[in-house]
Amino acid sequence: MNKMRKGDGVIVITGKDKGKRGTVLRRVDDDRVVVEGVNRVKKHVKPNPMKGEQGGIVEKEMPIQISNVALYNPSTQKADRVGIKTLDDGRKVRVFKANGEVVDA
Repeated sequence: MNKMRKGDGVIVITGKDKGKRGTVLRRVDDDRVVVEGVNRVKKHVKPNPMKGEQGGIVEKEMPIQISNVALYNPSTQKADRVGIKTLDDGRKVRVFKANGEVVDA
């Protein structure tokens, strides 16, 4: 079970964007995620008339290591680690390590 999913609220804990909050837009692979408003870079793009794209300099979010972000815990208002717990009915759920609350309701 993945500890981070699309749509999760996260905080960057290291790097040039330390302290920024955003939501996970997508998972690139097992150890990289794209976070909204984090790790923005300027890319030079060639025009593509077949797709109707205009050329120029475009700002876009690039993937960031999953170890550099932590899930945002709304009850403590801080970044928190995540564990996996099996419920009585056999379902696996993600829980915050600080207070044991279930992440996904």
